[in-house]
Amino acid sequence: MQSCGMRITADQERAVVSSVRNELLVGGQWREAATGTEFSVVDPATGQLLCNVADAGPDDARAALDAADTAQPGWAAHPPRERGEILRRAYEAIVRRTEELSLLMTLEMGKPLAESRAEIAYAAEFFRWFAGEAVRIEGRYSVSPDGKGRMLVLRQPVGPCLLITPWNFPMAMGTRKIGAAVAAGCTMVAKPAEQTPLSMLALARVLEEAGLPPGVLNVITTSSPAETVGPLLEDPRLRKLSFTGSTEVGRALMAQAAHQLLKVSMELGGNAPFIVFEDADLDAAVDGAVLAKMRNIGEACTAANRFHVAAGLAGRFADRLAGRLGAMVMGRGTEEGVEVGPLIDEEARAKVAGLVDDAIARGAKAVVGGRPGDGPGYFYAPTVLEDVSVEALALREEIFGPVAPVTAFESEEDAIAAANDTSYGLVAYVFTKDLRRAFGAIEALETGMVGLNQGMVSNPAAPFGGVKLSGFGREGGREGIDEYLHTKYVAMNL
Repeated sequence: MQSCGMRITADQERAVVSSVRNELLVGGQWREAATGTEFSVVDPATGQLLCNVADAGPDDARAALDAADTAQPGWAAHPPRERGEILRRAYEAIVRRTEELSLLMTLEMGKPLAESRAEIAYAAEFFRWFAGEAVRIEGRYSVSPDGKGRMLVLRQPVGPCLLITPWNFPMAMGTRKIGAAVAAGCTMVAKPAEQTPLSMLALARVLEEAGLPPGVLNVITTSSPAETVGPLLEDPRLRKLSFTGSTEVGRALMAQAAHQLLKVSMELGGNAPFIVFEDADLDAAVDGAVLAKMRNIGEACTAANRFHVAAGLAGRFADRLAGRLGAMVMGRGTEEGVEVGPLIDEEARAKVAGLVDDAIARGAKAVVGGRPGDGPGYFYAPTVLEDVSVEALALREEIFGPVAPVTAFESEEDAIAAANDTSYGLVAYVFTKDLRRAFGAIEALETGMVGLNQGMVSNPAAPFGGVKLSGFGREGGREGIDEYLHTKYVAMNL
């Protein structure tokens, strides 16, 4: 694989795609789907076929859970240090293979190679983080308050897990869940998004080569996720569901998971406010806005969705942001210098276009952009909207694209009220030099995370997650492994 800055050839693209096993991984064996069918994976920058992968059905999902259930006792008893060493070896392998894994991700998801490289580094860090956490699963021993006995508290793996990952960060969302489960001693059935299954399949091979025992990780790819994995949620052997995706799908999965009272983690949609107070460093705020809005082409639950700017700064902020976004190079992510890739599919582009059209119809002005891109692929031009009505759908719905609606506020109270005026609560961004104002905003914002004077919050060493309709549970940080453990209390009569 050629290094950064060198042109990617068609032969290299074909080689990296063909290097991925396009089968299911069940019980340590790569095999075709029981259905005998496959589905297509498409390059969103061209609309052209990349390859076909096995299209699993319910029988395949049950076989994967069979394998996970069989492997669970032995894996739970596996030495924590060795569980950590497997993750450490996998981390090192991912780092070594950064270029090929980045190219694979760009081809199936569309983001520019520079962003894919950044995601590979981020993804690898979850394995390095949880490699250390594997040996830090602690309980406690104490004297009973009446002095007549002892209390022992154990932390043990919950058991087989179903991990459902999204298409927008196809490697990092895999390592964030798998790393914690491996460290905790849980076996897994992983179901990647049908748009981007190749990164998960490549990750499974990395873990195999790192020494992960058969049956610990099972991967099923499918074009019919509800029909395929739905039966697993009714199976008493499954003990945990971790899902990253839309709030609508999360609600449906929670309803199914309720039958078995599964331990559930939900990382759902967002509608992140980006607040710029009048005392903020305008240059730093614009830098942060570009990062918070345009990371991953805006296709991130953490993407800044609404820009609330102090009235005295709003016009200058919108103009500067428009200048930055308008200068970004749009194109196929494999091409040198490209900063903005395509959206994932035509449905995603149509949604973004509809939100922009609605805002303009309600009086907003497109300072830059406001239209789909030219040519093949699912491109939409980076867009800044100003004078956006509070009734505009772009302020109410998750945009998931390169569109920045800017509104003005008059007071600190107005800014916080506008930021909290949403059913979502994943992340908020605040730019101010005033320490009192900063802490006031941090405490008042109804979100699980806050970026203070910076446009990115994601960090493998920190707990990631939201409140309200953005879900519950945390991934990453010391809290991340807790999602895969249950507590057992032992009362001892001495």
